[in-house]
Amino acid sequence: MKMKLMMAVPCGLLLAAIPLAASAAGPALPGYGADLSQTTVSGISSGGFMAAQLATAYSSLVKGVGVIAAGPYDCASTYPGQSPLQNAVTTCMSPFSAAVGPSAAVSWRSAQRRAQEGTIDPVANLARQRVYVFSGASDATVRTIVVDQVAEYYRLAGVRQDAILYRRNEAGHAIITAREQDAACAETRAPYINNCGFSQSAELLTHLSGARSRPAATGPLTGIIIKFDQREFIKGSRSSMDEAGYAYVPRECQDNACVVHVAFHGCQQGASQLGERFYMGTGYNEYADANRMIVLYPQVRPSGGIPPNPRGCWDFWGYSGEDQHRPDFQTRSAPQMAAVVAMLQRLGQPRAAAAAPAP
Repeated sequence: MKMKLMMAVPCGLLLAAIPLAASAAGPALPGYGADLSQTTVSGISSGGFMAAQLATAYSSLVKGVGVIAAGPYDCASTYPGQSPLQNAVTTCMSPFSAAVGPSAAVSWRSAQRRAQEGTIDPVANLARQRVYVFSGASDATVRTIVVDQVAEYYRLAGVRQDAILYRRNEAGHAIITAREQDAACAETRAPYINNCGFSQSAELLTHLSGARSRPAATGPLTGIIIKFDQREFIKGSRSSMDEAGYAYVPRECQDNACVVHVAFHGCQQGASQLGERFYMGTGYNEYADANRMIVLYPQVRPSGGIPPNPRGCWDFWGYSGEDQHRPDFQTRSAPQMAAVVAMLQRLGQPRAAAAAPAP
């Protein structure tokens, strides 16, 4: 599969409103005039928790969400007697039983309360979202009893039954592909990309896109991978976000308005640890190529100090907040979510006069 990695952009491509010059992290993210009215998000593991958070906190923007091997919105606040971190590593991952696991009802009440406070978007938006949920029977990292609560949360939010696709199979803790070089389906080991005989990204994007979906491309990709500087979007000192992010832009999207999907990697899956393995090897780009879709791959990197994030996980328990006594990881002000939404807004800005280079 041939692909051009765009490390620099002609000066004419940069928007006048973007002051940053190209750096080792990449050039500034350009505008593509993207259609943000059909934005969807998905993620695996900590990225699945992040997708669930963003889909609720920014529900006015997100029209569909895919949650792979993860739990419901604000899972880390389930039991107030425990810290968010304690909830995250016990309640939200591998509880002994459903009785001590997360609760869709608790998550739904949290969303309602925060919407009333104005820290997240109105929860009425959730009823129009399309939802994909996945759990593997061999996944002992995030058990099925945790993932079950995602589907129940959306039922409480009023999502139609036919808009929720809950897929289960024998998989371990992983995102699923049909590639022979990936791990066996039931395994749980790095890089957490398993071959179960189908493309999960295509399945979830097909469901989230609904009737307008086309089959994923099977030939060589037409587009480009953009490496861009994430730093301009990051506020605060504890985000654990990497300097560079990536986006796949199909050829048709370089001159036409396309929709956008945000794909969140899981722990130990960021580009600083896996290189291109996640953003090139999980099938999102093949679907995007056939469906006029830009795929945004924001990046988190490991941090051994402050914030404590040694496995490079997305924040679903509060490490990234500047005020550690008042966690805001589940609100619009959460540093990581705010940064990703700012990236989306940039993609929605008009193109500059010069078109993106052809592959």
